[in-house]
Formats: sequence, C-alpha cells, structure tokens
Amino acid sequence: MKHYEIVFLVHPDQSEQVPQMVERYSNIVTQRKGKIHRLEDWGRRQLAYPINKILKAHYILMNIECDKETLDELNNAFRYNDAVIRNLVLNVKQAVKEPSPLLKEKDNRGETTSGGHYDSEGGHGYKGRGRKIPMGENEPGHLIESGAEADK
Repeated sequence: MKHYEIVFLVHPDQSEQVPQMVERYSNIVTQRKGKIHRLEDWGRRQLAYPINKILKAHYILMNIECDKETLDELNNAFRYNDAVIRNLVLNVKQAVKEPSPLLKEKDNRGETTSGGHYDSEGGHGYKGRGRKIPMGENEPGHLIESGAEADK
C-alpha cells in the first residue's frame, strides 16, 4: 500500500457537516484495510484567491496509507460532493505522523488550534473543530464561528 497526503477544502456554509464528512472519508479508508496516520482540522481559513466567489474555506488534512482502489473511491467521493470545493492528493514516501508545520507554528506561538488532531495510536481520536484561535478582529486570519462574514 502507498502513502498519501490529502488536503481538501469544504465550502464555508457546510462547516457544520465537516465531522460527518471526515468520518465518512475515514470509514472509506479503514473499511478497505487502509490506515489513517494523521488527520487535522485546520478550521476556516482565508483562501489565497477566490474560488467561485468564495473567499474562505474549511481545511482538512489527512495522511493515509491505502491501495489504488481506495484512493479512487475517495477521489470520486470528493468529486461528487458539492461541499468539497478543492482537493489535493500527493504521494509521500513514508507515513507522516507528527503534527503539520501549521499546527506546530501555532503551538509555538502559544495559540490554540481551531481544529482537531487525529491520533493514529488512539484510534477514534478525532476531536473536530470548536476551539477558536485568539486573534485580533483586524487580522486577516480571524476566524468566525457563526459563519458570518469577517468584514466589519
């Protein structure tokens, strides 16, 4: 089986459905004898450029080990889910289990992360999002929990 790193972006209006989506995609991998090595919910973030007039998206990172058929099924699930506005699948040489640089940077600054982290050792350790990053309202990375626009 090969190792893959997957990042997918969810439409900001569908942020409430992210835990169910992650659970469904995780089940696709695990039911076909694959492994999830890392799963991180980066929360709602500003996009570098608008996608279909959308300025923000909910980011999810997954590092998995699976076969080609499982990866094809995941790609089809992303393709036919209207809530997923972009996805990226990369081949990696080995399993990545440590937190991503984005999560490490936030931890070094003393901030809490907006999302959850899946612990591959503990099984069903996905916490989902729910903690807010303490940032000023005028900073571009300010997260809005209610789904309202950040422009005030």
